Amino acid sequence: MKTIIIALTVATLTLAGCKTNEVTGRKQLMLVSESTAITESKAAYVAMLQPLAKEGKIDTDAAAVARVREITSRLIAQAIKYRPETKDWEWSIKVIDDPKTVNAWAMAGGKMAIYTGLIQQLKATDDELAQVMAHEITHALAKHTAERMSRALATQAGLGALAVTQQNTQYGNLALTGAQAAAVVALELPNSRTAESEADRIGIELAAKAGYDPHAAVTLWQKMATVGGGDGKSRTDFLSTHPAPVKRMETLAELVPQMMPYYQDKSPRPTYPLQASNMREVIHSVLASHVGAPW
Repeated sequence: MKTIIIALTVATLTLAGCKTNEVTGRKQLMLVSESTAITESKAAYVAMLQPLAKEGKIDTDAAAVARVREITSRLIAQAIKYRPETKDWEWSIKVIDDPKTVNAWAMAGGKMAIYTGLIQQLKATDDELAQVMAHEITHALAKHTAERMSRALATQAGLGALAVTQQNTQYGNLALTGAQAAAVVALELPNSRTAESEADRIGIELAAKAGYDPHAAVTLWQKMATVGGGDGKSRTDFLSTHPAPVKRMETLAELVPQMMPYYQDKSPRPTYPLQASNMREVIHSVLASHVGAPW
């Protein structure tokens, strides 16, 4: 009975909340608007990074930061061509000093982070780093953050309905408390296979158009498969939300010939003027965006 209540609630919300994505043409569960996802992702970004900044773990390696920012700025320029309205996003990339963690992520609105563990353990080339960040940028472009937040809120609604029918708070207490919490949880939820395929397909194109070798999409995942072998020395959080089956690498390899003309194009590669910002400036931006915003 409990399972039925949750399933019916989630199914009802799913039917009511499905919208067609203009980027992919796919119907998505969108209980959370993109504007809300962006606002709450800003707050979640600060909530996640501020403690790390206090520990001195944000942007500590000047060379790594410069390298990541150069790669990301070229990718953002292509992302804006893909979705022109994203020129108004407050794009940001932070390098987290954590050599044990192999991970990178992007939130709605272009809030991104990459861990030094991914750079160091994979011995990643610029082309491979571009594939990582292009993949993550695509999740933001294709509204995958809002989609995952919607999944989290749909589950919350199901638990809330169950709490009412059971006339107790056992299940209600398991529910998330608002869209900001859903933004954090969304980072932990695995993307659907469809969303991952979209990020692979669009990401490899963005990277190629930015001047990065599409062959690196395959070598990246080959390297990724070799880390986190259970020795306790690394945390491959990236793999926990980005499964890497052989079929996936085969699909990427099939896309490479289609992407080569973009990569071989000799036209100048534009860059996006990423502004260096400290956590104080990021926090100020979040506070400003939340004036009058519903919580």
